[in-house]
Amino acid sequence: MSNAEQPQIYLITPPEIELSHFPEDLARVLDTVEIACIRLSLATRDEDLILRAADAVREVAHRFDVALVIDTHVVLAQRLGLDGVHLTDGPRSVRMARKDLGPDAIVGAFCDQSRHDGMTAGEAGADYVSFGPVGDTALGDGSRAETELFKWWSEMIEIPVVAEGGLDPEIIRTLAPITDFFGIGEEIWRSENPVIALKTLAAAMPG
Repeated sequence: MSNAEQPQIYLITPPEIELSHFPEDLARVLDTVEIACIRLSLATRDEDLILRAADAVREVAHRFDVALVIDTHVVLAQRLGLDGVHLTDGPRSVRMARKDLGPDAIVGAFCDQSRHDGMTAGEAGADYVSFGPVGDTALGDGSRAETELFKWWSEMIEIPVVAEGGLDPEIIRTLAPITDFFGIGEEIWRSENPVIALKTLAAAMPG
C-alpha cells in the first residue's frame, strides 16, 4: 500500500460474516469498484470461524488480485499466508509484527485520533496509519479524527494514512485531497445493496 495521486478504497469486512453468501457479495463489489486492500475484521474470537472466513475471503481477494490483511492476529496472518495484519492497539505491536511477518508484509496500525501514536507507529515500521472515526458511529466515546489531523499528516508525514469510521459522501469530499485511503465497511454492508452504496461513496472521490 503506497501513496497514490488520489485516494483508494480500503475495504473492511462486516464484523459478522455469513459464509453462505458473503463471498458472492464481496465478489460483486470487487467486480464493480476498484479496491486497494481488504481487511478481515471480525468481532468473533472463535478461531475456527476466523479461519473459515479467512479462507473464503482470501479466495475471492486473490481471484481479483487484491491484498488481504487481518485484524490483530499476527499468528493467523502467518499461518494462512495473508498479506499482512492491521493492528488495533496503536503503535505498541508494530515492531514485533514487523519482525514476525518480515519486510514484505503489510503492517498497519489504527491510532484513534492520536498524531503522536501515528508517528510512533510509522517510526516502528508501519506501512500505513489509520485514524478514526471521522464521522458519527455507535462505537467509542464520540471522539472524532478531525480534518485538521489529516491535513497536518498529509503535509508533514510520508506514511500513507487511512480515514475510517462513519464515512459519508460529504466527509469523503472533504478528506479526499488529504488522505490516501478510505476504510469503508459497515457503511456499505448495512445497506441492502452494498455495490450501489459503495458506488455512491466512490463517486464522492475525485476521479
